[in-house]
Amino acid sequence: MPEPPIFDPAAADGADTAPGLRKIIHVDMDAFYASVEQRDAPELRGKPVAVGGNAARGVVAAASYEARAFGVRSAMPSARAVQLCPDLIFRRPRFDVYRAVSQQIRAIFLDYTPDVEPLSLDEAYLDVTRDARGIGSATRIAELIRQRIRAETGLTASAGVSYNKFLAKLASDQNKPDGLCVIRPGEGAAFVSALPVARFHGVGPRGAEKMAALGIATGADLRRLDLASLRQHFGAQADYLYRAARGIDLRAVTADRPRKSVGAERTFDRDLSSGTVLRETLETIIDLAWERVARADVTGRTVTLKLKFKDFSAMSRARSISTPVSSRDTLAEVARGLLDQVLPLPQPVRLMGVILSALDEPGEAPAVAPGQAELPF
Repeated sequence: MPEPPIFDPAAADGADTAPGLRKIIHVDMDAFYASVEQRDAPELRGKPVAVGGNAARGVVAAASYEARAFGVRSAMPSARAVQLCPDLIFRRPRFDVYRAVSQQIRAIFLDYTPDVEPLSLDEAYLDVTRDARGIGSATRIAELIRQRIRAETGLTASAGVSYNKFLAKLASDQNKPDGLCVIRPGEGAAFVSALPVARFHGVGPRGAEKMAALGIATGADLRRLDLASLRQHFGAQADYLYRAARGIDLRAVTADRPRKSVGAERTFDRDLSSGTVLRETLETIIDLAWERVARADVTGRTVTLKLKFKDFSAMSRARSISTPVSSRDTLAEVARGLLDQVLPLPQPVRLMGVILSALDEPGEAPAVAPGQAELPF
């Protein structure tokens, strides 16, 4: 995860009321792929729907809220999803439709600010410190955007409003689906203190388990550790965690931020050594990687296979091709070839990943200067 700029820890406790605060909105579409399918096929409304995979193989790319009620989640193997929800309805992804809807939504954003940083087809940050319509209130802008998305696309979106990106993203998830949450200047540290650390962006299940072993369950628990202790236990992630526990994020919204790579990797519950099992596992990781590539709406020319062995040593193999990878089949063909090159492996594997890089994507626009400290949220 990209790290925010270095800051002075001595000034951290007062940072959420310091000069230079921004007005940031994070908009996140509700179960985007599945909601588009339910919108376009009324017979699916109110039913558990999964996009991607099928009942026999593959992974879930997205799940409707009806499916989530059974525990079905994105990136879950399809077979497991069916075990949890036997009546689950699978739909093939229609990325051309999702891109078209995403473009409609992006056009709405641009009516209020040119400073839009898309994270994927279904979510984006907006800096409305100096909004194009002179509305002045980030909360009001978020309300208007959500109303227009519903009216123009028939879909719902959740939004978070705050004075930095970290808090805005947390807020957008607070009242899902179809919700709005505002965290005003001076409220960030208290909001974060009450949250489970598993809600922090970048803290995955394994990170949460490690924190639990250290007695860290909430943001308040995390805040009690000084920077030296965090660096001892969490290494390069320590500075981010120190800031996050205090509701601090110094990153600016960057329009059309260029990506370097997109992909997926998985750490296994048990080490794998069989070539047959590794090939089967690779197919699942290819599904996950392609779903993220399609969601990011990018193409690329270099495919990398990443392997981490039982002793934590690593190996990677890459291949660049002359034409952009624009389908799962092409990604799979290259990834399978890379795995075949290294089999049999010298020792069992604990992690495998597939990454697409050398991306064809628009360049980076200049960052926006921060605005005033006292903002009408």
